[in-house]
Amino acid sequence: MTGRGIDFYFDFGSPYGYLAAEQIEAVAVRAGAEVVWRPILLGAIFKTTGGAPLTDSPLKGEYALRDFRRSAAFYGVPYRQPSRFPIGTVLAARAILWARTHAAARYKALALAFYRAYFRDDRDLSQSEVVADVLRREGLDADAVLAACAEEALKAELKAEVDQAIARGVFGSPTFIVDGAEPFWGADRLPMLEAWLARGGWSY
Repeated sequence: MTGRGIDFYFDFGSPYGYLAAEQIEAVAVRAGAEVVWRPILLGAIFKTTGGAPLTDSPLKGEYALRDFRRSAAFYGVPYRQPSRFPIGTVLAARAILWARTHAAARYKALALAFYRAYFRDDRDLSQSEVVADVLRREGLDADAVLAACAEEALKAELKAEVDQAIARGVFGSPTFIVDGAEPFWGADRLPMLEAWLARGGWSY
């Protein structure tokens, strides 16, 4: 490893975040980089940016629904448009923060399992029973994790993660920040991100 780092900011309700999650680790391996997965809440970020879910925008919403499916097919990633969309993802985000600390070797697999439950299996990730079932399937103590998610400490940790993301200029999902400095927004920027790592960046 070169010691290079990628901070990967994502919301579990983001289709493009899902597509990025299915690819980012392979990109990092090829580049000799380490990835830290950082869950965020787009709803909180939209309060700062004035943004809104793509599907809530006139004209853009219909395009986005088409592009979600087309992009998934392009990348070869299984995708089913959820029947309930968008959703709140706060519980899953807190669970990932818990796992990142207490089950570090498994937290990325858990994140992918959450994403796949929503965007492959159409399971409503805003529901605690769905989150609990995914936790169990990943070999974690669902009752203990959900209890931790209800505590003020983990609530504060997620708020701090979102506040830090905003302070770093994150306005959408997925966002990648390379070596603490260079931001890339969108799953479609992964080839450029990989080139940046390979070339050591370039002047612009």
